[in-house]
Amino acid sequence: MIHPTAIIDPKAELAEDVQVGAYSIVGPHVTIGAGTVIGPHAVIQGPTTIGANNRIFQFTSVGEECQDKKYRGEPTRLEIGDNNVIREHVTIHRGTVQDQGLTRIGNNNLLMATVHVAHDCMIGNDNIFANTTGIAGHVHIGDGVILGGMTGIHQFCHIGSYAMTAGCSLVLKDVPAFVMVGGNPAAARSMNFEGMRRRGWDADLIAALRRAYKIVYRQGLTLEQALAELTPQVEGNEPMRLFVDSLRGSQRGITR
Repeated sequence: MIHPTAIIDPKAELAEDVQVGAYSIVGPHVTIGAGTVIGPHAVIQGPTTIGANNRIFQFTSVGEECQDKKYRGEPTRLEIGDNNVIREHVTIHRGTVQDQGLTRIGNNNLLMATVHVAHDCMIGNDNIFANTTGIAGHVHIGDGVILGGMTGIHQFCHIGSYAMTAGCSLVLKDVPAFVMVGGNPAAARSMNFEGMRRRGWDADLIAALRRAYKIVYRQGLTLEQALAELTPQVEGNEPMRLFVDSLRGSQRGITR
């Protein structure tokens, strides 16, 4: 299971069936769950916890110190859940004490080649980040998000669940749930209605979200005015609540 050229620190904890490829390094205070496969030439530093059934490909750097100049060697952490695929040359950094001291990635995510996840990011489940996507520090990303190739996300931005970016997008403000953005700087284009249909969502629900998008983006209202119109529609409609909450919780302002 562990190649003879791999270096595993005595303070690392690996489940019995973890596989580690040639010339990989697993540092101290790293915990790796059952069924996880580490490819060759990967470097995993701690404190890092990696869950079950992950696939980490060659030449990755996981759990390394962050690139924030304020970092002074504090024992910050990285947590990765289950069933993630982390492709070649992906880099994921631990958190900083200026935030929660933690970078977290949930379950069932696909990080394609050369994706960078910076310090203190909070990433949910079932996301797809295409090649060379760069996610700066303190970014929060929900569930079911698709980031097109070469997307860049500014620090402290929030990307709501089921949002989507076009390739080469530069995201400087928050992206509400379900919204599709593109461009440099990114601007709102529509909602991910095709994604909703593929998930089997009810046509009436999709129509309601379409109307909600028009209220926010097509009627010339301020965000406060749009929220006042949308809030009564939240009752009993969880996707609408998710959309409204992502609008209400924005601190950087939403992508328009």
